[in-house]
Amino acid sequence: MTTLASSRNAQSAPDVTPPMSEEARAAFAEVVANRRDIRSGFTMDPVDDEVLLRVLSAAHQAPSVGFSQPWDFLVLRDLEARTRVQALAAAQRDAFAASLPGGRARQFDGLKVEAILSTPLNVVVTCDSTRGGPYTLGRHADPRMAPFSVACAVQNLWLAARTEGLGVGWVSFFDPDELRDELGLPDHLDVVAFLCVGHVDEFPPAPELALSGWARRRPLAWAVHHDTWGERRLPGGEPMSLVDETIAAIEPPDESAREAALARQGRLIKPAGSLGELEDISVRLAGITGECPPPVPEPAALAVFAGDHGVYDQGVTAWPQEVTMQMALGVLDGGAMTSVLARGVGAEVAVVDMGVKGDLPEQPGLLVRKIARGTADMTQSPAMTPEECTRAIEVGIDVARDLVAQGNRLLLTGDLGLANTTPSAALVAAMTERPAAEATGRGTGIDDAMLAHKAQVVQRAIDLHGASPEDPRATLAAVGGFEHAGLVGFLLGAAAQRTPVVLDGVIALSAALVAAALAPDARDYWFAAHHSTEPACRYATEKLGLRPLLDLGLRLGEGSGAVCAVPLVQGAARVLAEGATFEDAGVSERDE
Repeated sequence: MTTLASSRNAQSAPDVTPPMSEEARAAFAEVVANRRDIRSGFTMDPVDDEVLLRVLSAAHQAPSVGFSQPWDFLVLRDLEARTRVQALAAAQRDAFAASLPGGRARQFDGLKVEAILSTPLNVVVTCDSTRGGPYTLGRHADPRMAPFSVACAVQNLWLAARTEGLGVGWVSFFDPDELRDELGLPDHLDVVAFLCVGHVDEFPPAPELALSGWARRRPLAWAVHHDTWGERRLPGGEPMSLVDETIAAIEPPDESAREAALARQGRLIKPAGSLGELEDISVRLAGITGECPPPVPEPAALAVFAGDHGVYDQGVTAWPQEVTMQMALGVLDGGAMTSVLARGVGAEVAVVDMGVKGDLPEQPGLLVRKIARGTADMTQSPAMTPEECTRAIEVGIDVARDLVAQGNRLLLTGDLGLANTTPSAALVAAMTERPAAEATGRGTGIDDAMLAHKAQVVQRAIDLHGASPEDPRATLAAVGGFEHAGLVGFLLGAAAQRTPVVLDGVIALSAALVAAALAPDARDYWFAAHHSTEPACRYATEKLGLRPLLDLGLRLGEGSGAVCAVPLVQGAARVLAEGATFEDAGVSERDE
C-alpha cells in the first residue's frame, strides 16, 4: 500500500537525468586511460582535414570562465617556421639539461622531449586573457581563470585526438616571449600549449616518463581529501590515517632476492668478503628492490628538513637562532657545504621548511610545509601538540612519496635548526633509556660548562614528560622537533615505497629510533652514513643495528655525511651488477 508520506516523497523527488549508457561510459574511460603524451613513434602520414576539424571542434566546446572562450588555435604546417621553433626548444632543452644534477642528467639524456619536426603539423593553443571585456563573469577575482579555461580546451583536444587514433605531444621547452615573437603573435596573447599532432605506429602501454623511470603516477588514494585537508579516503571508502596506512604498507625485504645476491657475491672474481661492507650493502639493496642484481639507486635526492626550537631559549647553543634561516638560504643558493657535496655526487637538494621562525623567500628547491614558527620549549611543555606531530609526520611521508614518484631511487636525509641536537639527544636518551649526560654532545661546538647545562636541560625535559620508548609518538611530540617528526615520516614513507635511505647524523638517527619503534621492518631500508662526533650517534646505530659506512669526524649536519656515502651505496650495486663472475672470466676458484 502506498502511504501518504511515500506518495508525497515521490511527488517532490526531482527528476534525475540518467547517466550515459554503459557503453559510452566504458568508451570514455578507455579514452581517458589511454591518452598519452607522445614524443616518439609518430609517422608523417598527413592528418585528414575532417579529422582535424573534429578534434578542434571538441577543443572549442571546452568550458570557459564567463563563457569567454579565450582560446585560439594556430595550425602550423610550414616546415621552415617549425624548424625555427624547434631550434628554440633545443636551446631550452640544453639549458635545462645543464641545470640538472648528475643522476637526473643521465636520465634526461635518454629522453625525447619534443617531436616538432616528426609530425605533419603542430597546433599552438593561445590565450587572450582580455577576451569578453572587463566584466567577464568569474575572472575579476582571479585572472588566471582564462588560462585555466584554455587548459580545458587543450585536454578536450587531446582526448578527441586519441579517439581519432592521433598522438599528441605537449612541448614545454620554450621561453614564452621568444616563442610568441617567433610565431608573430600579438603581444596580448599568451601561448598555453604547443602541441605536436600526428598518427603513431602504436600507443605505449604507459606514459613515456613512467616507462623511462623518470616518474611514477601517484595513486588516487594519495590525492583525495574529504572536508579537511589531510582527511584522506576514497569515495565510499573508510577514513584512513596516512601514518597508519604507510606503516601497514611496509614489508620486510625480499628474502629470495637477498639469497640470490649472496650467492652472486660468492661467484664474483674476488676473495669472499674482500669488499667488506660493500657486499652487505649490495645484498641489502637486492632485498629492498626485490631484484638481483639490484638496479643502481640513482638519481639521489637530499631532503633537508628545517625548523626552529623553543628549547633554544634555555641557552643550549652559542649561535643566534636566525642562523637556521641563513643556512637554509645557503643550501638553496648552492653555496652551503652540503650543496657543494651534493653537486659532486649528482644529488638534487630540497629544503623542507617544517617550522623555521622566519619566512624563506620562494625559490626552486624550497618546500614550505610550515607547521608552526618553531616548537614550544620542551622544558616547559611538550614541544609539539599531538596534532602538530602527526601533521609533521605526514609532511615527511608526502615528501618521500613525491620524491620517489618523481623518479628518485635513493633518498638522503638532511636537517637544519639551531639547537636541534638538544631534542635529538633527548630522543636518543629516551628511546635507548640512557642518561642524558651520555647522549648529549657539543652540537655546534659549545664549551664544557654549556655542555653540562645542555645535558641538564635534556634530562629535565625527559623527566617532565616521562619520555620513553613505550610510547614513541608521545615521546616524539614531547621532546622532538618539527624536522624530527618530518624525518620520521620521510623514513616511513620511503620504506613503504621500497626505497633505500641514507641517514645522516644524530638528528636523522634520533628520528630513525622513533620510526623503527613504529615500524620495525622499516630499518631494513636504511643505511647509516657515518659516525658523527655526537655520542648519541653511536647509541642510536647500536640500537638500530646499523653499521655506519664512514668515520670522518663530521659534525656539520645538513645531510653532508649522507651525501658523502652516496658513491659507496651506488658503487656496491654496480659491483654486484657489473662485476665478472669466475664463470664469466674463466678464473679458477680456490680449492676448498
